Amino acid sequence: MKITAKALAPVALAAAFGFGTLAPHAQTPAQKVGFVNVDALFAAHPGNKDVLAMSESLNKDAALTDTVNKLRAIDAKGASATAAEKQQRETLLATYNAKTKALNDKTAQVETAIDKSLNDYAKANGFSVIMDRAIAQQSGLVIYADSSTDLTDAVKKTIK
Repeated sequence: MKITAKALAPVALAAAFGFGTLAPHAQTPAQKVGFVNVDALFAAHPGNKDVLAMSESLNKDAALTDTVNKLRAIDAKGASATAAEKQQRETLLATYNAKTKALNDKTAQVETAIDKSLNDYAKANGFSVIMDRAIAQQSGLVIYADSSTDLTDAVKKTIK
């Protein structure tokens, strides 16, 4: 009887799986996990006052509100928007982006500083994972977390 590679494939697969389960497995070290209130970290950053002031100013800008309303009206038409409306949308979008650029830049600056503080804190204190508590709860990703895992106050102290 001649044994072909095709006939041996299932046996070889079963043997590889069987031998793989017999190999000793090293235990992985415990992972440190923490949670933060990201909104509280933003509120603690000195640059957040500027972000809030800029945002409030833009919310009061009637011309910007009009631009947003026009953009929404054109977007609501979807594929049925005319070529002129599509061109108008591009112009409106450029206007909107120009007016909100300073706010977006300042927000990005604050986000970068907070991310750096979180990363530095995690590395210095041996944390493998730090999650936003609100997102973890809303997503159902975390059902229970002891209050000792809340790192918000500790991370706030590192924000510059």
